[in-house]
Amino acid sequence: MELSYMPLREQICDICHKMWQLGWVAANDGNVSALLDDGTFLTTPTGISKSFITPEKLVHIDKDANILEAGEGYRPSSEIKMHLRCYAEREDVGAVLHAHPPVATGYAVANKPLDDYSMIETVLTLGSIPVTPYGTPSTYEVPDAIAPYLGEHDAVLLQNHGALTVGSDVLTAYYRMETLELFAKISLNAHLLGGAQDISRENIDRLISMRKNYGVTGRHPGYKKYDKK
Repeated sequence: MELSYMPLREQICDICHKMWQLGWVAANDGNVSALLDDGTFLTTPTGISKSFITPEKLVHIDKDANILEAGEGYRPSSEIKMHLRCYAEREDVGAVLHAHPPVATGYAVANKPLDDYSMIETVLTLGSIPVTPYGTPSTYEVPDAIAPYLGEHDAVLLQNHGALTVGSDVLTAYYRMETLELFAKISLNAHLLGGAQDISRENIDRLISMRKNYGVTGRHPGYKKYDKK
């Protein structure tokens, strides 16, 4: 079969392999999708380990999740409803990544948002990371739960489930998941050492103002707890 969008297919596969190598997914966990120029999507198939993903296994679908191109027996990820809601809510989103990075997912399972403004890189690139309400996977409960948060956040924790990041392209969504997991690790270490020390409001504002200079795009606001002061 002559596959369309081969460079993007290969990039998605590379990201899937990295997710598996980093231990963000096990068995058939996790999923990745990307928006194409014609308004259709490439997505990882259901029931396949991210370590075994190859370009011909990716599924080409329309906005209603109807299959346009796929190898025999391959179907879209069971979480495709969640992905499609991200695209519907945000015109700037070109890719969606869902995984279970262990430390960030620990925060999701504990129902603890990553809302300390304590690390410079996270202030610049992600802002606050909320926990969205519980939703049963593969149902409309998950997209309905995340929808209110998508307008302001590029990364969210899914309660008792995992993490979700969006970006203008696949690499951006992947980098945001990397940043999320590293911040979760650092936050946990800081907690064990007695607690993170917040950056001052003045320096938070300075860092946020620097986002444009660093080419940072997306939705990553300042933290609500500071806005109330």
